[in-house]
Amino acid sequence: MSRSVVLLSGGLDSATALAMAIARGDECHTLAFDYGQRHRAELSAARRVSVALGAAGHRELRVALGELGGSALTDRRVAVPEHSSGGIPVTYVPARNTVFLSLALALAEVIDAHKIVIGVNAVDYSGYPDCRPEYIAAFQSLARLATKRGVEGQPLTIDAPLVTLSKADIIRRGRELGVDYSSTVSCYQADEQGRACGHCDSCRLRREGFAAAAVPDPTRYR
Repeated sequence: MSRSVVLLSGGLDSATALAMAIARGDECHTLAFDYGQRHRAELSAARRVSVALGAAGHRELRVALGELGGSALTDRRVAVPEHSSGGIPVTYVPARNTVFLSLALALAEVIDAHKIVIGVNAVDYSGYPDCRPEYIAAFQSLARLATKRGVEGQPLTIDAPLVTLSKADIIRRGRELGVDYSSTVSCYQADEQGRACGHCDSCRLRREGFAAAAVPDPTRYR
């Protein structure tokens, strides 16, 4: 059996990536991060999804990215935009995926995992630079150089199964695998109960994805 570390935010994409890894027979160990995000309800969602889909274990690490600021997701003085203004939006968290993947790399070495699964998407997404295929390829090269497994000729694989899929395709695949999307939280400013604002970029992409997939949207809105 292949063992995987799955980055699990509690959102739609990462839940689907976890379901895909479990469906192919991986022993999955999920990893979530409390990084000072304003939408903390996603952490509870990650715990729920991990248990519901049958992960072998779940960890939650605290990473103080919020103390650096620089993003609407970690600094409440910066408003979450409700309309796209072009370019990289203020909801981009500097170096977030690089930090998360680095810690996942450490866990993978500790538990002797073969893969790191990350649910990034570069089709229906907000334009973040660390969600692109070339970024994943670059980190794969880093993992090969910087780890014991890589040096010994058994490098870890960075698996991004959703990177070229549309949001509708992701939703259809998740439905096939039994993902309960009502348990996920994608909203950038979800309240404590996990209810979505319905206006931010993440809500827009999620809502449009369900519509394009012709699947009823189970999201709880405020």
